[in-house]
Amino acid sequence: MTLLGLVGVGRIGALHARTLHGLADVEVVVADVQSGRAEALAGSLGVRWAPDIDSLLRTELDALVVATPTGSHAELIERGVAAGVPVFCEKPVAENSAKTLEVIKSVDKYGGRVQIGFQRRFDAGYAAARAAVRAGTLGRVHTLRAQTCDPFPPPAGYIATSGGIFRDCSVHDFDAIRWVTGREVVSVFASGSDRGEAFFAEFGDADTAAAVLRLDDGALAVVTATRYHGAGYAVTLDVQGSRGSVGAGYDDGLPLRPVGDGDGMWPKGPAHAGFLERFRQAYVGELEAFVEFAKGRIESPCPVGDALEALYVAEACDLSRAENRPVTIAEVRR
Repeated sequence: MTLLGLVGVGRIGALHARTLHGLADVEVVVADVQSGRAEALAGSLGVRWAPDIDSLLRTELDALVVATPTGSHAELIERGVAAGVPVFCEKPVAENSAKTLEVIKSVDKYGGRVQIGFQRRFDAGYAAARAAVRAGTLGRVHTLRAQTCDPFPPPAGYIATSGGIFRDCSVHDFDAIRWVTGREVVSVFASGSDRGEAFFAEFGDADTAAAVLRLDDGALAVVTATRYHGAGYAVTLDVQGSRGSVGAGYDDGLPLRPVGDGDGMWPKGPAHAGFLERFRQAYVGELEAFVEFAKGRIESPCPVGDALEALYVAEACDLSRAENRPVTIAEVRR
């Protein structure tokens, strides 16, 4: 039996707790800064809970899952690896690349084993796109188009601490583009607009953004994001090559209605309401992989270094947007 400690039982943490509880040969113990939430979730699942995070970390855990707010990620990763247990942590590793590099040093110091939660790597469509690229069936990949569209904006308090639309939202696309293509981003040109709620401009953020990425083989990727996609939650990735093209995310829940000559009968299902519904199976897959990783059967499906590379792209986009110019990744790399 593998004993996993889970820290943070908010929306994503509660989902992870339910998922882990449903896996074979896994026992879960949960904790939260609001101990009442942890106790309530534990009672509903019939699992153990710890009165605080310190108590949880003193338990003889086999692995640790971190689903707390961003500001605590770095500390909890470091405490986990110092205790000698494998750690799964939701993105981001830390608020910025400087702090992320400090975490990487701690992981290296303790010989730590860490998996970061970029769940799109476990989505069937994204995995199939990666397989097609690696098999060479698309020919020379020249263009990628990625989008992440939220149906409505989060609260002002979330935006205040989110790090901005590129770090909070498009960073998933940056990671997916690197993972699917196996290439590195060398430069970006990014822009954004804030025509929605006033708090976006107040916090220096954008509610809609776009970036053009140049990869190290000359391929181009266009990444767009918005907090105002009223039709529903939409996430897709198109990969175009000299011999073929594929698209991930084009299921019956994609809120895209054909017009013109189309029959208008697709998509057939209701629109995805949010990321938890859209990526439900991917979240299961990444935690199944984490259990295998914790047991030493596989390497990390998403090492800390990969999260740092995606963050560099996001930071370059922030600089590009602020200065209205192309920015190379080398300019932000530390």
